[in-house]
Amino acid sequence: MGSPAGELAAKYDATTASFVKENRLPGAAVGVVHGNELVWSGGAGFADQASGRPSEPKTLYRIASITKTFTATTVMQLRDEGSLALDDPAVTYVPELAGAQSAFGPIEGVTIRRLLSHESGLQSEPPDTNWSDVRYEWDPKRNLGRAAEIATTVPPNSQWKYSNLGYQLLGEIVARVSGASYTKVVRDRILRPLKMTGTSFDPLSARIRPRSATGYEPRFLSDELDLAPEGASIFGAEGGLWSCVDDLALWLSCQFGDGAGKAAILSKTTLEEMHRPRYLANDAWTRAWAIGWYATRREDVTWVMHSGGHYGFITGVCFDSAKKVGAIALVNGMGNAPELAMQLGTLAREAVREAAPAIEIPAPVPNEWRALPGLYLGAHFGTVVQLEWRDGKLTFVDPADPTWTPTLAPTDEPDVFTVEPGYRESGELVRFERAADGRVASVFLAVASMQRLEPVSGE
Repeated sequence: MGSPAGELAAKYDATTASFVKENRLPGAAVGVVHGNELVWSGGAGFADQASGRPSEPKTLYRIASITKTFTATTVMQLRDEGSLALDDPAVTYVPELAGAQSAFGPIEGVTIRRLLSHESGLQSEPPDTNWSDVRYEWDPKRNLGRAAEIATTVPPNSQWKYSNLGYQLLGEIVARVSGASYTKVVRDRILRPLKMTGTSFDPLSARIRPRSATGYEPRFLSDELDLAPEGASIFGAEGGLWSCVDDLALWLSCQFGDGAGKAAILSKTTLEEMHRPRYLANDAWTRAWAIGWYATRREDVTWVMHSGGHYGFITGVCFDSAKKVGAIALVNGMGNAPELAMQLGTLAREAVREAAPAIEIPAPVPNEWRALPGLYLGAHFGTVVQLEWRDGKLTFVDPADPTWTPTLAPTDEPDVFTVEPGYRESGELVRFERAADGRVASVFLAVASMQRLEPVSGE
């Protein structure tokens, strides 16, 4: 049975064509993902106006800053392997950064975690950048050679400050820690395992270059569009990838934790960590930054997103992990591709939300945990909480507070767990104590003990 999100082809086509027409754009390639599938894809307009070549799901576009999600993923892979820690100072791995100007305390305040979430305070661009003159240094080694011209311009951890330079440095950290070039790490650790065969850094190979779209400058006073500058528009870890709808569908499916190649990329726990908003980026509470991604709140739905802007290209991807729905919009001109992706994603999400839910047989409680679920009394606070087996996890439930449902992760010790992320008790120990006869007598949750309540015998 097909996905309900794939049954809206006419609406997707109309939305895309209207967007291209109304914004007077050359063209766009688009797609909708549900779970592990690209359930719909299409295009409107032209990948190249001169030849009349149409925009298609296999057409390659510069995805620009969406590359940052790949860079962040390689950093998290190295973190999970124990090769680095997110709270390590960047200068530990790129000692040249010690020569940078830091008016807000030691340069050690620029940590890997803060770089990943654009809260390091580091300047936005490499030294001597001028976008109007197409002047941009993409080589981090050359920029580190000018460390005295690099500075923190606001205090670290004080505000959102987007930094291409920061992601350049992250790419260099990945290279130095792994002992291979940044581009090789991305190819070996992400692109090949996911079979993203149309995704590449410059220079594009002869095999895929014919699929690349032509970039166009913004429209000004006329529908005749000028070509975007090409020769100097090369980027690396901060924005250097080309990709297509077909490949980015694999990338979005991977974000759901059960997509193609999941075992080779990141654990579900780490993916959730990356997607979880770290701090608000605006006073309206509609935008927040995560690790390598950002989140947009619209009509009570939190969309995890990233956009990209490059000479001649604007791109956007978004997804809702709860419904496992996502959308892709790639434009070879100057248009609001993230908004188009959101429109398509919203259509798909509504179709999935309104569809009849699948009813599945729940997973059984593992034998070694069967004695743990029950009622537990916190006598000091006069509270009773339930420990349930829910959706395949041991979960605490407080009937008086439906927002408090912490889940437990097992440890190497029997009857000992930790609280999973998302709650005040996260990371704390949960230890079940047993009586001499083996019955569960109590549980110690983070900082307090609760007694197990046994049913009263009817005899």
